[in-house]
Amino acid sequence: RTARTTRTRLRRPSGAGVYVRRCATRYVDDDQAELFFSTEESRPVVLFDGVCNLCNGGVNLAIDLDPPGKLRFAALQSDAGRALLRRAGRDPDDISSIVLVEENGAYVKSEAVLRIATYLENPAVPAAAALGMLFPGALRDVIYDLVAANRYQFLGMRDECRVGDARYDDRFLM
Repeated sequence: RTARTTRTRLRRPSGAGVYVRRCATRYVDDDQAELFFSTEESRPVVLFDGVCNLCNGGVNLAIDLDPPGKLRFAALQSDAGRALLRRAGRDPDDISSIVLVEENGAYVKSEAVLRIATYLENPAVPAAAALGMLFPGALRDVIYDLVAANRYQFLGMRDECRVGDARYDDRFLM
C-alpha cells in the first residue's frame, strides 16, 4: 500500500471552529487493526495527537526512555490510529486524549500516561507512576483534562502530523 496525505479536521479545544492540518497516513481498514497485534508483534501502541507539540514532546521522551522499544506509536489522526481507536471502542474522530492500546485492552487519559510510564527504563519514571496511582482516577483525570484542553496554548501546534523518524520506523504505525 502507498502513503497518502489527507486533510484532517481538528476541533479547537474551545470547540469554536476547526483547525485543518495535513496528516500523512497509509490506508488501513478496520480489519487490519487486529494485525497490529499478532503472535509476532504484541507491543502496546501509544496513540497521540500528531500535531500537538506537547504530545510530540511526550513521544520524544518516551522514545528516549524506552531504548529496547517496548512501545509503538501512532498519531490519533492517522488511519492506523483511527482503526485502533475503533478497536478500543472509541470514536475514531476523538483526539481529546492519549490512548494506550494493549493487546487485551485500552487506557485513556491519566491512566494511559501512568501505564505508559511503567514501560519506560528510567527507574524513577515507573516509581513516579506507582505514586501517581495512589491518587483517585477522577482527580488525576481532572488535571489531565485541564492540560489536554489547553495543550495547544501551552506549546502550540505543528502544521503536519509527526509520522516517525527513520531511526524508529519499526515503532511508528501509519
